[in-house]
Amino acid sequence: MDILSFYYFKELAKDLHMTKTASRLYISQQTLSNRILRMEEELGTPLFYRKPSLSLTPAGEYVLNFAKQITSQYANLQDLISDMTNEESGVLRFGASTLRIDTCIGPILKDFSAKYPRVELRVTDSISGKLVPKILEGELDLAIVSTDNFDINLVHEQFMTDHIFFCVTDGLLEEYYGEEASALKKKAWAEGAHVSDFDRLPFCMFTSRLGAIVRECFEDEHVRPKVYIDSTYTNIATNICFRGLAASFCTNVVLNNKRRDIPRELNIIPLKKGNDVCSLKLSLIRHRDRYQPEYTRYFSDLICDYFSRIESTSMTQLGDRIPAEV
Repeated sequence: MDILSFYYFKELAKDLHMTKTASRLYISQQTLSNRILRMEEELGTPLFYRKPSLSLTPAGEYVLNFAKQITSQYANLQDLISDMTNEESGVLRFGASTLRIDTCIGPILKDFSAKYPRVELRVTDSISGKLVPKILEGELDLAIVSTDNFDINLVHEQFMTDHIFFCVTDGLLEEYYGEEASALKKKAWAEGAHVSDFDRLPFCMFTSRLGAIVRECFEDEHVRPKVYIDSTYTNIATNICFRGLAASFCTNVVLNNKRRDIPRELNIIPLKKGNDVCSLKLSLIRHRDRYQPEYTRYFSDLICDYFSRIESTSMTQLGDRIPAEV
């Protein structure tokens, strides 16, 4: 058995489907099957049940744990040797939500590639809840997440407080509140936006960490939102909000990403829960046992520096309009 066999075995254990795994690894099904058969022959026991469908045997479960450890340690060894020999080459596997990737990857990639042209960057877009397991399983080296669940096997480096804003166009406010719209807007600018003050509006809601925080605001103020659309994808809700079809909730990162599209009539007001401004805590996470080569540390620094600049950007710079009478 060799490292590659353990890697193939580990990947097959994820899919439990020979054809799917072989296709994903760009190898023939016969090659994958032969590798598994040779492992079973050498160990003297089946690692998979073949019927009624592919599944791990008890021995396979033990081998899987070993395979995860050995492939992880081998990756550490490769990165350590690369650092020692100054090869400055390797693979960096990075994960974040689609919007966060879109926000940061362009600005930092030029600097990163200039310093490490031989490092291949592999990017995975997903929500925080799916990225954490990928770090724990060794599928990713770094990920940007917003989570309050701190696994002891992970290193969390919080790099930004991403404030949440209530966003609504003047036209939508006037449509639902008429002559009350001006006074309502003035109150929100002075005190922050409370969802109970805007309960007549249709809202874009989210099935994400942002959505969970927003729903807590509605629950605390005993308001049931009129849901215009419920989505995982921030871009969909933002576009709907900017068109004046529904109110929405945008973070600082979202607004920076969409700064060229922000309509002049959009009100961008801090969302309040009680007396507190709502926010997401963004962290860069990695596995505690995963060795960080120099290029990974440099990539981490670029991300933290970039988002720290976003955090310092005021909403006035992004195009909000504070009413003259406030």
